[in-house]
Amino acid sequence: MNNLLRFSSISKKVFMGLAGLFLALFLCVHLVINLLMLAGDEGELFSAVAHFMGTNIFIKIFEVVLFGGILLHILIGAIVTLKNWQSRPVKYFKSNRSETSLFSKYMFHTGAIIGIFMLLHFMNFFFVKLGWVDAPAGMDREDFFPMAVILFKNIWYSLVYLVFFVFLGFHLNHSIQSAFQTLGLTHNKYDKAVKIISACYAIMIAVGFSVIPVYFLFIY
Repeated sequence: MNNLLRFSSISKKVFMGLAGLFLALFLCVHLVINLLMLAGDEGELFSAVAHFMGTNIFIKIFEVVLFGGILLHILIGAIVTLKNWQSRPVKYFKSNRSETSLFSKYMFHTGAIIGIFMLLHFMNFFFVKLGWVDAPAGMDREDFFPMAVILFKNIWYSLVYLVFFVFLGFHLNHSIQSAFQTLGLTHNKYDKAVKIISACYAIMIAVGFSVIPVYFLFIY
């Protein structure tokens, strides 16, 4: 922790950007796997893939790397935000106009919302697999499809899920653009392309995950 604090502000942002891009790419993999629940086979294909993911040694190693990336992104994001707040402890009486988007000004807040939902998501699935949380009555720890059916049939859980992915979409869009800028990968010639790609990717992830609760609420 002390070593992390000693890194320069730019170094912290580089680490946070790399971790953020890694997590953004993982979301695509996670989405593809989750969409298998909509295959219309009562979750057979999804369960087979989930079982493979839960037993393969390389996937288990990747899970450690993934959680490391999540913790690194959260920790550095919190440190950078607190440093920025400390550097300007007194708010200006009249704020200057800025081209910064509303959601980019509140990245820490949207990140906190995402963190809270991730904890809820882990409690309902990943922590059940690890045995840290009891599976629903009559279910095995790897019965992820029946667990998903129960959760997404609950309109309140599905609504929370949908709202969360709205926040994630905005957070993801700005994070990708910010990561490219921090890593020095921006240029006047393709800045617009980066913005379009990040927006399209964020929409794809948000809409893709949102389709799942809608399917279980109204179609399944």
